[in-house]
Amino acid sequence: MDPALFANDLAEKPARLRALASSLRAVDPWAGLGGAPTSWLLLGMGSSHYANQVAAARLRARGVAAVAELAATDLLPTPTAASTVVAVSASGGSAETLHAVRRLREAGGDARFVALTNQPGTPLGELCDLTVDLGAGEERGGVASRSFQHTLALLMALEARLTGGPDVPTVLHQAAAASAHLLDTCDDWLPAMSAAALGPDGTHVVAPARRISSALQSALMLREGPRLPAVGCETADWSHVDVYLTKTTDYRLVLLAGSRWEPELLRWVRERGSTLVAVGAEVEGAALAVRYPHDDVDDVRLLTETLVCELLAADAWG
Repeated sequence: MDPALFANDLAEKPARLRALASSLRAVDPWAGLGGAPTSWLLLGMGSSHYANQVAAARLRARGVAAVAELAATDLLPTPTAASTVVAVSASGGSAETLHAVRRLREAGGDARFVALTNQPGTPLGELCDLTVDLGAGEERGGVASRSFQHTLALLMALEARLTGGPDVPTVLHQAAAASAHLLDTCDDWLPAMSAAALGPDGTHVVAPARRISSALQSALMLREGPRLPAVGCETADWSHVDVYLTKTTDYRLVLLAGSRWEPELLRWVRERGSTLVAVGAEVEGAALAVRYPHDDVDDVRLLTETLVCELLAADAWG
């Protein structure tokens, strides 16, 4: 793992997103599936599971039977001939994911297995019937940043195939413009972000349930790179599980905006004098608001907002 190479990986995000958009315009990466099955099981670990959780919830909301499970669990559902298992691993070699696929292969009869990976030709691909390439390129910094973003995008493309929307290439071009803006302007907001968000008791990140992957991945970036304490939480659930620390710690909160449940969180933050950074919206009482083009489009937020804490992590790590 290397902080300078991680920063370079982040700088490539806009170009990689634009290239993926062009690829999706030309070819449906999920075309090899043929007819749509009745149920979907998404498997992964770490940031792959973060992305899977959101993708499965989006599919369920549109009438598709889909669940996301940690590959390590002993309680995996048994697939049937009507099932497709999507095993997600950027490296294609996650031990838990390989083990889960082998287990389900033995139990699943005629279920279909798809490897969603950034490394075609890996052991995971050999175990599956179809491989879908993330197209994120080599992440020389050793941190799954672009591959996390591309996992969301490719699963969004699966959603589009199964349900007729969204228009993923358009969203990717918007996310590329948003990412480029954050990269180009980071000298303007990153010093203030570092001062406000990185406290002696760590950093807390919240996001709406429909984008919970953003909070979890943002916190992971601070833990994985600069090894700083950080926790991700859902915005509404924060008032049930995390609010208590605002009374006893120097609480630093990064709000990934867009939840209808923000008023209760903001009330506690104001009353306890906690430090708040808002991303994607202007929020009263925030020490800083980080904005970017198209931050009123929820799918663009999903694909873009983790870059804020990734740049924060890269700066602190470097």
